[in-house]
Amino acid sequence: MNPRALLPLTLPLVFAVIVLMFALQAPGFLSSGNLKSLVLNNFVLLAVVAIGMTYAVAAGGIDLSVGTALDFASFTFVVLLNGGHGWAIAVVGALAAALSVGLVNAGLIAGLRISPFLATLGTLFIGTSAQQLMSDGGQPIYIAEGLKPGLTGLPALLIVLGLALFYGLALARGRLGRELLAQGTQPLLAYYSGLSVRRIVTVVALATALACGVAGVLLSSTVSAYVPLSGNAFLLNAIGAVFIGTTLSRQGRANIPGTLLGVLFINVIANGLLLIGWNFYWQQVATGVLIFVVLSFSFASRRVVAGH
Repeated sequence: MNPRALLPLTLPLVFAVIVLMFALQAPGFLSSGNLKSLVLNNFVLLAVVAIGMTYAVAAGGIDLSVGTALDFASFTFVVLLNGGHGWAIAVVGALAAALSVGLVNAGLIAGLRISPFLATLGTLFIGTSAQQLMSDGGQPIYIAEGLKPGLTGLPALLIVLGLALFYGLALARGRLGRELLAQGTQPLLAYYSGLSVRRIVTVVALATALACGVAGVLLSSTVSAYVPLSGNAFLLNAIGAVFIGTTLSRQGRANIPGTLLGVLFINVIANGLLLIGWNFYWQQVATGVLIFVVLSFSFASRRVVAGH
């Protein structure tokens, strides 16, 4: 068997070992209630944000403003509902608010030629300050009056799977996906091949923001409120999930199936360590170490394979 064919098995094998370890050591880990909570609650929001982040990383950049797009969508959704508008208008308004963040990023990156890291960092700072000004320092929570959670549990999971299927097929099979990956792996070659870098950057920024808009609606539906600055809590884990997911690709590229497995990887670790009794801070340390181990093992394996 070609050694390269074994590289994508790194993450599934490590994930299986971790699940087995927690099944033996963490009380209640395999209980139906815990597994249901793990998949239907913990997985959903991070998965949607990470799906959007996958496009940014695949194009050779990163998006630090995903939390801002999520928060703007959540705020708009709650405000429109409280204003007497129906679900449809509230959802459309929320997605439009998130896309406005994507448009700003696209203008900065494609128009002013600012790097994705610096452009989205600036958007993050501006978005954070805007929310603090709107909410008197980020303390008040805007309750969605009369909102009955309707996009939680299984319906939310189905939305995530539908979004993952759409984004995944576009990235793996569509023309946009080929152009996006070309831009991410060989930007100069993509440029001299006649690809429109500005168009690719714009589509990526909007696709990432749109996914975060969906996450904002799902978050507000779950907690029946807008919580200022809550979106930033997903940023680091989304980045980690995407890069963990690159180990599922023989070429080390960002991909949607790998990202979803990366999200499960992070959530399972956090859940298992919590059941064992580790506090939050040690959970973060353990998660970081395991991410480092997975990526290091994958990169080392690629070097060994490349040497054959």
